[in-house]
Amino acid sequence: MKAEYLELPLVKNDETHRFELTVSGHTAFIDFKERHGKIWLIHTESPEQLQGKGVATALIEKTLDYLEANRFEMIPLCPLVVAYLQKHPEWNRIVAAGHSN
Repeated sequence: MKAEYLELPLVKNDETHRFELTVSGHTAFIDFKERHGKIWLIHTESPEQLQGKGVATALIEKTLDYLEANRFEMIPLCPLVVAYLQKHPEWNRIVAAGHSN
């Protein structure tokens, strides 16, 4: 993750079911569904103004950190999250049993 994103807070917005990261007034997000200690990561979206700047990667990394720290199991449905996990297989430790990417 780029150093400029390290201190930015990840917001778990339970009202909209999104993990959010706001950079320069623009918000990237991951849609999620939560149930019984599991979180399904459904879709990642980054506004055009943030694309190509590493914001989506920072959002994914911060979300995975949050999930691990809060002992959630993850079910990755979003292709971008799946691609990230393929490059960083160490995160498979929080993927729910029976859900490979």
